[in-house]
Amino acid sequence: MAKTEIRTPDAPPPPAAFSQGVRKGNILQVAGQVAFDAATGAVVGTTVAEQTRQAFKNVIAVLEAGGASLEDVVMLRVYLTDTAHFAEMNEAYGEFLTVPPLSARTTVYVGLPEGLLVEIDALAVLD
Repeated sequence: MAKTEIRTPDAPPPPAAFSQGVRKGNILQVAGQVAFDAATGAVVGTTVAEQTRQAFKNVIAVLEAGGASLEDVVMLRVYLTDTAHFAEMNEAYGEFLTVPPLSARTTVYVGLPEGLLVEIDALAVLD
């Protein structure tokens, strides 16, 4: 079974040698998405809520390019730069995931490039 690169102009291009997403069979892995605007390359927002919304928009764009949606996602990983941002991120996160059963999730705290507060990746399984 071949591995297929997923690439869309509706999400920012990767800043290094990796794909926006990869699909193999019915598995689709979306690479970590941050709050970059696909058209301008600029960071969208200064708050974790604004950046979470933009990161989700980018994740959704890659999912759709790979033939999936948030309903197909079984695992999301959220990377935050500050533990104090958890509640605000969680509120914005909840705007996108509302229909049970909800995806599994892991949240970890990391260092990201200057100005970035959150990164989100996704694992989807398609029927």
